[in-house]
Amino acid sequence: MDDVSYGALALALTLAAGAYAWFSYQRRGLGAGLKGAGIAVLPIAAYLTKTLEMFGRIADAIGDWAVRLVFSPVVWVGIVLAGIGIVLYTVGRVIDQRGGGRPARTKSVEAGTAARSTASASALASAPASNRSGKHPAPVDDDLADIEALLKNRGIS
Repeated sequence: MDDVSYGALALALTLAAGAYAWFSYQRRGLGAGLKGAGIAVLPIAAYLTKTLEMFGRIADAIGDWAVRLVFSPVVWVGIVLAGIGIVLYTVGRVIDQRGGGRPARTKSVEAGTAARSTASASALASAPASNRSGKHPAPVDDDLADIEALLKNRGIS
């Protein structure tokens, strides 16, 4: 489009918005009419600042992109792959939130954990009373092992 076409478009949009402003003023009052008048001057302002031409170029670029999108099989393969990626990511998030999907623990790992927890629990029970009183705190691993042993005794893993 050339400069005259953009001028005609701006004038047509301004006249249409001006008519809207007039009818808004008649039906809803001065406030609505002033808002409509404010909107009516925007197309002329866009024409004078060449913003209307910029919007035309943007619309043309979007139209070219849409035509290439519709008629290109390579683009459709990309869209399908993007959809698959989004679905896989979403399913992974749902599984993580539900707590599933963790690898199963083997019996040897569970046996080692139980042996460590019972050993640390017996060590804690046989420790002198001064050591249990809090003056010399036990290592953090012993506390966690003690809690783990209690949970294991209650059937909570």
